[in-house]
Amino acid sequence: MVILPLGRAALFSCLVIAAVLPRVVHAQAQPKAVAQAAPTPAQIDRNGVLILIRSALIALDQGNKTGNYTVLRDLGAPGFQTNTAARLAEIFVAQRKDNVDLSGVAVLEPQLNVLPQIEANGMLRMAGFFPSVPTQVNFELMFAPVNGQWRLFGISVNIGQSGPVAPNPPTPAAPLAAAQKQPAPGVNPNGTKQPSPGPAKPAPAVKLTPSEGKPTDNPQAK
Repeated sequence: MVILPLGRAALFSCLVIAAVLPRVVHAQAQPKAVAQAAPTPAQIDRNGVLILIRSALIALDQGNKTGNYTVLRDLGAPGFQTNTAARLAEIFVAQRKDNVDLSGVAVLEPQLNVLPQIEANGMLRMAGFFPSVPTQVNFELMFAPVNGQWRLFGISVNIGQSGPVAPNPPTPAAPLAAAQKQPAPGVNPNGTKQPSPGPAKPAPAVKLTPSEGKPTDNPQAK
């Protein structure tokens, strides 16, 4: 199995390195870090890219549906073929249990987010996805040159969301408590009756008297 950087977790689940691994071990013993060459664009046309992607993913889909990964193994480079068909069945057991269907790759157009490039080790690498609803097929592939042909060396496939996922709606607020019931008139909050007040007393009448020393307006007063 290939030891990959942490940034590629769960990728290349069936990669096997025969010639590269000894160089990795040897590099760890060197005190000085060796700078790796930057990837370069691969000289391959669109039709060639589609053939490589679809042939690999369709072979994987057939293996998942039949449980027989002999064709997928035979399409691989010698380093990939060190995996037996039984070992490949163990690697992809989760996809079989989930009934992952990759048949759509035969007609859908792949979208590449890593264009075909030649890595420092001479491998051809590409990555992308097949958009579909409600899920999309994400893939990453590596191919090794064998007798003038690109042969499958590493494959990673997973299923993801085809679009942004809306957040869950907020939890509705709890209903307000009912207003406290007002006690009836004449009843205390504890339930006892209050004595009802008696009739209201009228205010005393105010008698208006003429001011002292001033004649009244009564014409009969003489």
